[in-house]
Amino acid sequence: MIPKKITRREVHYVQQTVKAPLNPYLILKTCEQHNHKQESPSPHTMAHVDVPATQKAFVPLENNPEVMSHLVHQLGLAPTFGFTDVFSIDEPDLLAFVPRPSQALLLVFPVSQTYEASREIEDASKPTYTGSGPSEPVMWFKQTIRNACGLIGLLHAVSNGEARKHVVAGSNLDTLLREAEGLEPIQRADLLYDSKALESAHADAAKLGDTAAPAAEDNVDLHFVAFVRGVDGTLWELDGRRKGPLARGVLEDGEDALSEAALELGVRRFLKMEAQGGNPDLRFSLVSLGPLFD
Repeated sequence: MIPKKITRREVHYVQQTVKAPLNPYLILKTCEQHNHKQESPSPHTMAHVDVPATQKAFVPLENNPEVMSHLVHQLGLAPTFGFTDVFSIDEPDLLAFVPRPSQALLLVFPVSQTYEASREIEDASKPTYTGSGPSEPVMWFKQTIRNACGLIGLLHAVSNGEARKHVVAGSNLDTLLREAEGLEPIQRADLLYDSKALESAHADAAKLGDTAAPAAEDNVDLHFVAFVRGVDGTLWELDGRRKGPLARGVLEDGEDALSEAALELGVRRFLKMEAQGGNPDLRFSLVSLGPLFD
């Protein structure tokens, strides 16, 4: 039986059980303790490797739905919308605890050599994205702030699809998204980089959580990727480290970001890739953006 109040836990894809509480910043070390064959990220494949050390750095966000919801509510997302833990992607009883429809999933995982190799191969065949304006099916943000992949993931989740309709008019988030929409990706990244409202809200949220946060300059081997159902019905993979948004497939009417089809196109696709690369027991965490109920 699941207790009414659940502490932060990790989702294990293979065993599909709720594990003991852990430090969300130290998932990689937990993986190594439980699976000595788990592939460790190379020092040269850190999640912030694409952002120069001279760039501004943020304190990493804890992968905690309460922290994430606090941040987006501070910025201007309606309080009736927020993030919830996903404790299993296969067990119906555990999935039933997630409010639906899910508008986006945020996946956090330790960056592996398998992931980096796959990312580089896929990106090599794609042009650099330059899209802008309201006609684009999604709004994509390039990451230029160190250790800000959590923030970029949150922005990808709340600024696209149906979630965008839950941004409070006139709020800092509304102002930011309206200004960002017409900009090309480089200028859009500069807008985020220079936003005092964004930096202040992030700093406030980074103080929260169940564990002590690393310093802003620390190397953190975890990365956030968002899977969002766009207004066009496509499941989009949105990652500030990539060359642009990635269309993973079209969803049917009524299929949300946590539907079987979306999971196959998104999270399970990622896990299968890792398993084929020698990481069958990769540990990860997942949260969903959707309605919040008292």
